[in-house]
Amino acid sequence: MGTTPAPRRTTNGDPVSTTETAIASAEAHSAHNYHPLPVVVASAEGAWMTDVEGRRYLDLLALSYSALNFGHGNRRLIDAAKAQLDRVTLTSRAFFHDRFADFCTELAALCGMETVLPMNTGAEAVETAVKTARKWGYRVKGVPDGMAKIIVASDNFHGRTTTIVSFSTDPEARADFGPYTPGFEIVPYGDLTALRGGDDREHGGGADRADPGRGGGAGAATICPGCGS
Repeated sequence: MGTTPAPRRTTNGDPVSTTETAIASAEAHSAHNYHPLPVVVASAEGAWMTDVEGRRYLDLLALSYSALNFGHGNRRLIDAAKAQLDRVTLTSRAFFHDRFADFCTELAALCGMETVLPMNTGAEAVETAVKTARKWGYRVKGVPDGMAKIIVASDNFHGRTTTIVSFSTDPEARADFGPYTPGFEIVPYGDLTALRGGDDREHGGGADRADPGRGGGAGAATICPGCGS
């Protein structure tokens, strides 16, 4: 008969916790593009999470991520998702499906827009906004081809694609990923004088892009110019 292996221990002789084991394994086998808090969540309901050690946490980070704004395990959303998965799990955009028209119609009305483009991630949404702004600049505003410029605020976080990190000022998000995508001018967040213009803006541009938040890791912080934060 086999023997039960001895529990792993730290250099001090203390048993290694389930949390420590899970974090060590994740750190060893996953890319280090995020720096989570040292909490390993096992279950969650509403505003509360329980970790692998049985400790409960009031999840005050949920509002930083829009997918969690409705709380963990929201029964209405789970029931709707299960019902749809039983009907049609997935279709490609090579087809229409019977819920897509209603979804887009109601979402456009809710947002006060003519049309919508559903996205999976915030980075995709920002990339699409960049493309839309540039196309509008060329076709409507008359910006010379290849000369569109988008003004962005410093200390932003919009995602990790090559184009998005090109207008980031965060060394951790930007370093070692060049050459960077041109067509962006970075100005200090909250500096209206810098935003209003410079001598090299004779061609105009497509848009301004600002995000008063720093996040993407374990949480986010709102930056308020002139508020001392």
